[in-house]
Amino acid sequence: MLMKTSAQSLTDQLAARFAERVRNRLLAPGARLPSVRQCAQQHGVSPSTVVAAYDQLLAQGLVEARKNRGFFVREMAPVRAHGAPAEVPRVTTALGAGAAQSVAARSSALPVNATALIRGMFHKVSHKPQPGMGVFPPEWLESTFMPAAVRKVTGTRALQEFSLQYGEPLGDGSLRRLLAQKLATLNIQTSADHLITTVGATHALDIVSRTLLRAGDPVMVEEPGWAVEFARLAALGMRILPVPRGPDGPDLEVMARYCEAHQPKLYVSVSVFHNPTGYCLSPGSAHRLLQLANQHNFHIVEDDTYSHIAPEHATRLTALDGLQRTIYVSGFAKILAPNWRIGYMAAPPHLVEALLDTKLLTTLTTPALLEKALALCIEQGQLRRHAERIRTRLDAARARSVKLALAAGCRFAAEPVGLFGWVDTGVDTDALAQRMLDEGYLIAPGALFHAARAPSTLMRINFATTQDAAFWRVFTRLKAGA
Repeated sequence: MLMKTSAQSLTDQLAARFAERVRNRLLAPGARLPSVRQCAQQHGVSPSTVVAAYDQLLAQGLVEARKNRGFFVREMAPVRAHGAPAEVPRVTTALGAGAAQSVAARSSALPVNATALIRGMFHKVSHKPQPGMGVFPPEWLESTFMPAAVRKVTGTRALQEFSLQYGEPLGDGSLRRLLAQKLATLNIQTSADHLITTVGATHALDIVSRTLLRAGDPVMVEEPGWAVEFARLAALGMRILPVPRGPDGPDLEVMARYCEAHQPKLYVSVSVFHNPTGYCLSPGSAHRLLQLANQHNFHIVEDDTYSHIAPEHATRLTALDGLQRTIYVSGFAKILAPNWRIGYMAAPPHLVEALLDTKLLTTLTTPALLEKALALCIEQGQLRRHAERIRTRLDAARARSVKLALAAGCRFAAEPVGLFGWVDTGVDTDALAQRMLDEGYLIAPGALFHAARAPSTLMRINFATTQDAAFWRVFTRLKAGA
């Protein structure tokens, strides 16, 4: 809320609020600011105060005024090292160039984009729980065993043994051996020699893309799907082929048509606790999908980021395929420590060297010190017990969040399981997202989870951060005015 008792004028406070959101890209380039009348009503100030604030933003070059249309966040192209403007990558889908241009135009008008969710993790919108975030709250991840493990592996003798030189190219050997044992409990049979550690799961996905694909190659990606994956592939210049994801798995008829028309080289999938719906792949769909991959000669990268909160018996493509056409990716940011940035992949033997070359060209190595500390946490059973506590806490939070969401007039478009809920609000969540920002809440509107972005009444919620009744009271009030 704007404070009349503040040393800053209401105009300066309002201008500063919008300026921070623009600079942190919580308001995407091309996003339309609220009309003067709407903004005045939302913030309880006079229209003249809003006009003066918008004038400040104009003077700072953050927004532009369009005649008879209002105020819009300015498009600011990235700049290369030598000052030449860099080309801004756009999402390209199988809809064709003309449709892709209209998609890009629509997506630029969104108030919150994929990178805004990432930036929201670094630049807090407020100290309130954030329903749009994709991680557990920090207090859920607090532990004593992690600092103890770091202290143990950073003793003088240990530092002399390994920290004064580059680590193993594949990653710490002890960690890879433990990961191979962990994967065996998921019925994924592999060896430490076919495992590669990475700087988080996203880095693993990037290594796979850079190894198997070239700019312009078609890639099949589940839709709705992880917003950051669409943005990441688009930035690499890939041609995105969105595959509708249902409760049992991907739409195999759509995939078959893509295979005939475009001959894609890769399919990106979240088989277990799919983001954002929470769907889990059925055995029947998994078998038919692998048959399609063999028939049309494409690889599958299976992102199992949520494995630590998922049942071991859940159907995983990698377990059925035996690492022939599949590449398994996972990490520890969600369950342990986001800033440790430790991920890994299990790959078919014939791809290991090529994937390792890409890793070495991008990062040289991964942090052996943290990998050894993680290995200690796994070996002593501390990570397993920690994950069990998180699952128990999440189950309770989910039950509370579901009740609050239903009481607020929402409907679940998918069964509420895992970390995320896929919620139908009944109103345009793009417009709602901007109004929620004014109240200190960053939400994840449904349009973010589609390659060809269009207005949606859906939003993804994080069950760990939506068990607070205060959020739902604000949501209900703003929804009524949407």
